[in-house]
Order: sequence, then C-alpha cells, then structure tokens
Amino acid sequence: MAYADTLFEDYYLKYASYFIKDRAIPEIDDGLKPVQRRILHTLFEMDDGKFHKVANVVGQTMRYHPHGDQSIFGSLVNLANKDMFIEKQGNFGSTLTGDPASAARYIECRLTPLAKEVLHDPEITEYVDSYDGRNREPVAFPAKIPVLLAMGAEGIASSMATRIMPHNLIELMEAQIACLRDEPFEVQPDFPTGGLVDVSEYNDGNGKVMVRAQLDVKDPKRIVIRQLPFGSTTESLIGSIEAAAKKNKLKIAGISDFTADEVEIEIRLARGVHSEETVDALYAFTDCESSISTNVLVIRAGHPCILPVTDVLRHNTQRLLEVLEAELKIERKQLHAKLRAKTLEQLFIKERIYKRIEEVREQDKIHEAIRQGFEPFESKVKELTSEDIDTLLKVPIRRISLYDINRANEEMKAIRSRLREIRDHLGHLSTYAITLLEGLIGRYREAFPRRTTITSFKRVDAREAAQRNLALKYDRSTGYLGYGLGSGDTLFDVSPYDRVLVIRKTGAYALHDEIERLFVDKGMLYCGFVDPDLVFTMIYRDRKGHPYVKRCKLDKFILNRGYELVPEGCRILQLTTDTDVMANISYKPTPRMRVFEEAFDLSLFPVRGNRAKGIRLAPKALKGVRLTRKPEQAEPTAPPADPEQGED
Repeated sequence: MAYADTLFEDYYLKYASYFIKDRAIPEIDDGLKPVQRRILHTLFEMDDGKFHKVANVVGQTMRYHPHGDQSIFGSLVNLANKDMFIEKQGNFGSTLTGDPASAARYIECRLTPLAKEVLHDPEITEYVDSYDGRNREPVAFPAKIPVLLAMGAEGIASSMATRIMPHNLIELMEAQIACLRDEPFEVQPDFPTGGLVDVSEYNDGNGKVMVRAQLDVKDPKRIVIRQLPFGSTTESLIGSIEAAAKKNKLKIAGISDFTADEVEIEIRLARGVHSEETVDALYAFTDCESSISTNVLVIRAGHPCILPVTDVLRHNTQRLLEVLEAELKIERKQLHAKLRAKTLEQLFIKERIYKRIEEVREQDKIHEAIRQGFEPFESKVKELTSEDIDTLLKVPIRRISLYDINRANEEMKAIRSRLREIRDHLGHLSTYAITLLEGLIGRYREAFPRRTTITSFKRVDAREAAQRNLALKYDRSTGYLGYGLGSGDTLFDVSPYDRVLVIRKTGAYALHDEIERLFVDKGMLYCGFVDPDLVFTMIYRDRKGHPYVKRCKLDKFILNRGYELVPEGCRILQLTTDTDVMANISYKPTPRMRVFEEAFDLSLFPVRGNRAKGIRLAPKALKGVRLTRKPEQAEPTAPPADPEQGED
C-alpha cells in the first residue's frame, strides 16, 4: 500500500494538477486555455499590422508551449474560427461543413482590432517564466470582456470536465452594464451555427440545453435545413439522416448539400410523404435535435471550481474594474512624469538656466549650477534629481533655439486636463466602465449579431415519431417472429419502437420490444398491440381432460417478462378476442352418458383477473371444441356453477 500511496500522491496528483491547470480547463480571468494564451501572446509579440504565415506563428509559439506543433496548429485554427481575436487569410476550414484547414504554410493570420483593444496591455500583465526558463509568458491577459462566456470552452481532465456554451458578445457586455448598475440580468447561449435553442433547463450554465436545426418546410415535398444545431456539421447531419433512412425511420428520395457561406441541405421526400409529417421524425431520429449537458468548470485563483454563468460574468465585470483602475493609475503616473519633464524643460529654457553651464567644464559644477538655477522654482518642481539634470543636459541646442513656449503651455494644459479626467474616472469607476462598454457595443454590434433563436419546444419522443412502415412477419415453419424476417406471413405493420404482445401455444405470454427477430415457437396463438380493454377468451383442458373457459384482460406487464395464462399442465385449445362466439364442446362417450355435446355462449362468462382460474364447463373428459358465430335465435347452455373456481 505504501507504493500505491506514492503513486497517487507523487505521480497521479502531479499529473492531474498539470492537466487541469495547464491544458484542459480555462482560466476565469481571460477565458483562455494555456495554448490559446500562448498563441495570442506570440501574435502580440509579432504584431506589425500585417498577416503572418501560420507556420511561422506556430514555430514562434513553440518557445512557450511544451507540446508539438500539431497541437498548436489545431488550437490556432479553432481559435481563429471563432472569429473574435484572430483575422484569417486563406482556407481555415469550415465549422459548417467540417472541412479541415489547409496546411499551415499556406494560410496566414493576424490579430483583430478587438483583441488589441480588450486583451493587450503589457504594463499591467503579470508574466512568469516559460516551461524552459528562456522566455516570459503571461499568467492571464487583462481582459475587459467575458472572453470565457463569449467563446465557450470544452475540455476533459482527470476526474472532471467542462463544457461552457458560447454566448453573444454584445449581450454579455450589455449584461456587464446591468451588473455595474446593480440591475438584474441573464445571458443565454448563442451558437455560431445558428439554429434553435431551448434554455428552459439551462440552470444558469450548469444544466442542459436542447438544440435544433432550423428547417424550411414551405414546400410539401422538400425540406431545406437552413441552420445547424450546435455541435453538428453538414457532413455529420447528412450522415445521421442517411442512417435513419436506411433503418426505414425516414422515407426520403434523396439528399443534396448546397452549403457555401450559408447552410443549405435539401431533403427530397419519397412519394406519398409530406414535409410536415416528416419534421418530427427528423428531430427524433437524426442529429437535427440533440441535448447538450453543460458544466461551467473553471480555474479561479489556481483552483478548479464550478460556477453559475452569472457569477462568471460578475467576476469578469469586477476584473474589468480592476483592469481599468490599474490602467488609469499607470497613465496618471506617466502623465505626472511627463508634466514634470515638460515643466523642467520649460523652466530650463524660459529662465535661461542653461546659460549657467556655458563656461563650466566639470560635471559636478554643472549639476550644481543647474540646481542653483532651479532653487527659485522649488514649489513647482520639488526635489531635482540627478536623472532630471541628465535629461535636461540632453536637450539639443536646436530645440532650445526653436522652443515654442505657447505650444509647450498648450501641451501642459492638455496633460493637466487629462489628469483631471483620470481623477474623475477613478472616483466614478463604474461610470467609466459603462462608457467604455457602450463604446465597444457601438463599434462591434454589427459584427456580432445574435445567430441562435431562443424558443421552447418539447423533445420529440422517438416512439411517437416513428412511422409504422415495417412489415411484422411470422414464419410458422421456424417459429420466428419479426420485421427483419425475409419469409413468413405478414401480420401487420410496426415501427422499430413498437411493443407487441405475444401469446404462445403453451399459454405463456409476454410483452416484447425487441421484435426485429424473435423466437416465439411454432403454433403462436396471438400477436398484437396491447389494448387494455381487449378481452381474451380461451378454452383450455386440465390434466384430467376437463374443459375450462377463462376470460380476462391483459393490461399490466413488466417488459420482456414471461407470464402464464393457464395453470401448469393445462393446454389451451382455443383462444379468441371475438365477443360474439359460441363454444361447441363434445365429450368423450362413457357408459350412461346422455349428453355428448353442448354449446356455450362465451359472452355470458364473467371477465376475471388474468391470474384467476377458469370456470369448469363440465366434469367430463373433453373430446373436442369448435368456436362458431353466435346464431340469432340461440338457446345456449348457461354457465355452470363451478365449485373449483379460485385463484391459482
């Protein structure tokens, strides 16, 4: 056990922690997995406004990523196809058709303006050493938008998994504004493939959603799929439709894919089939409808945790405030330094302090002369440092001679104005954040429209949607029953989901759901759908040869479990569901027997439980029994009182 403890504590936990934090689960702050962050970091380093070959980007990213180039290439293509942070040039494949991207040497990419605007700020980004210690990479980008919810994520790690739905970026920023104003908000998934979504069980990101393709059924003989359900491609969707058609769950004449920039899959229906009656079958038996379970598992403060979507958005909104505050404070510090430098330069030139050093040759005396020149202005410049003096000494003569005091005053006035704005923004940080978000919404609203229609719909039950177009056959020579038989007598049409009641010649009966090929023995007495109101009437013979009649309903079953209609050792001679029949009973002759045949109106016998024993017709040995239609003027024998009635 000591070895097992070592394996778990020293190896497995290290492996699990690495896989959870460094590969599979996204970080809540910037919504990225490590490989995605390294790709974007590389693009920020390479950014010159031009497109870069993807092969070059992959090679540069390998300085930060300890895995192979193919994993980087695949992640880059997936990230680019989200159309948010990477602009594409060339064939990056298609999320609609599932076509792969061209080789990395043939395609190019660069950062989008959105990425530069909401992700990148090296001055407030925390960096750590890369895996080999040769480079520095960001821990997380200072994201100003909820990247995690906008892009979605999916990953499997040791003992845990995450599946986060993508959401509409504009709606997310509007929700951030509501959060900053302490107003209620909610966000719902929005998929790049469009389609329909039912979010009634979304449970704030930790439930499930139902997604459907958008179908055009205007033509009664043709169905056109205009939008895909999330998680499907045209190839996978067509494959599921063809598979359903091969199993006779759909009747189609053909299917064609005309997808280009927009989805267009045309389904031509078979003769006698109409589009309205085929829609439910498409949702039930193909990928046109599917259920997606969601689980918002993220890395927060170095640990995995499950959060609702609203908490993730609140965290990102608080993160936005922290990022803006840090940016404003850094800008304020830089502006103060710039204002001080301009003030020193203005005094240095305007008050002709530079004249003091024209005849001085020693470095220490030069510094002392400048310090003395600034002594009357201590209130404006406070303490003068050696760095300040060195900067002033580097001012070229040309700038001194061409110095424009009015222009300098205007520049300092602009700096002071900006400092007042920063002070106001820091005092009203939420208002500043709302203004920033409103600006982003205005600039990017057209680029990120909602694609998925939110609606509600009931999941189509496959049993209800199945068409009864399979011939159920019974082969009397082999004793097999099923819709998959090549020979035999056709009984009626069924669907693959139908359940049929089978009564065998032994009196055993059961409700079966696997009826493609089922052995029921030769001499099957009955096969049909369950009808709780249907009355079964049977004549059977006990071990002594005495005839019995039993009438009952069969309406309670455990699926595929066998039951018995008659007591052990008895044999059913006749079984019918007709209510207008007579039983003509003949007896074996014995000495002093006067009645050799009797007719009984079976409808006069009571309907009892299926476990009840039948009613004995006579204490005589049965010779034979015939069932005939009840005549109009019949005087049948009344049911006898049977002293042996009772439960089995």
